[in-house]
Amino acid sequence: MLPVFNQLQYKMPCFMKILQLKRPIGNIWLRTLIPFISIAIIVFAGCKKESSNGSTASQQEEFASATSDADAEAEFTFDDVFDNVMGVNSEVAIGGTGVFGRMIETNAGPGTNDNKVAGTDSLPPCFTVTITQLSTANRFPLRAVIDFGSGCTGRDGRTRRGKITVTYSGRMILPGSSASTTFDGYFINDTKVEGTHTITNTSTQAVKSFTIEVANAKLTHSDGSFLEWNSTRTISQTDGMLTAIPLDDVFNLTGHANGIVEKDNKLFEWSTAITSPLVKRFACHWIVKGTVNIQKGNAAIAVLDYGTGDCDNKASFTVNGVVHEITLH
Repeated sequence: MLPVFNQLQYKMPCFMKILQLKRPIGNIWLRTLIPFISIAIIVFAGCKKESSNGSTASQQEEFASATSDADAEAEFTFDDVFDNVMGVNSEVAIGGTGVFGRMIETNAGPGTNDNKVAGTDSLPPCFTVTITQLSTANRFPLRAVIDFGSGCTGRDGRTRRGKITVTYSGRMILPGSSASTTFDGYFINDTKVEGTHTITNTSTQAVKSFTIEVANAKLTHSDGSFLEWNSTRTISQTDGMLTAIPLDDVFNLTGHANGIVEKDNKLFEWSTAITSPLVKRFACHWIVKGTVNIQKGNAAIAVLDYGTGDCDNKASFTVNGVVHEITLH
């Protein structure tokens, strides 16, 4: 449900039609109240029907551009949260991922994906971690506060500030354990991050997997534009199970999401379904492969494609048969 103000703004042409009606005065008001309401209902129904009809090719392009960018931004932002939650240390999770020292893929030479070497992705010592035991009888639950202060710039070029607070019910390597994350004045560069991020270990003896729920997320940019996002993901490990370090871990993500994005004073509401699993490597900042259907209502409008496996910040979306490249931020 959109905020009331945004609904009014979105439906302004409908209100203008109603306001053109002459408003009755005096006792006439009582006699004409019911017809007036009836006319208003008819006008709003007509407007709603207009907005739900098929859109033109240019409108589909605009919709696809705005929502593909927004969905990719939200996906990256909360993928980064996942890495940081899992990276705090080996007691609460696996340690050494995200800002806690993940090794990243770098090329030995420009313009080539050959001869990759590992580089350290650790931040300078400009953030602190405080761990608090919440039970006097048991080691868990534990609360970890990752405090980036007024600004902490990592090797990935992003400046994080504010706090991430994570509550661990148990060690995240154990089935049934969960980690719930909230944000306190937390920014990535100039984008404020809000919402709740929950990871639950749903592993079996055969497969290591996690369920990730993002609820009531909101990313607000410095110009006041924003996106809202809700997501349910299942992440399953496909490679690196035989080693104790996360550097060679590879995961597939499946699931769905929905959101609202404001762009150029317009609101776009969309939903997604992953049609080819998104591939995530702990040794890379980005989703490296996979496709997502972008939908408007029940209609598929575009396909968001994360590539063929290279570790880069490029993706593309296809609408009306035309491919458009986007840069992930």
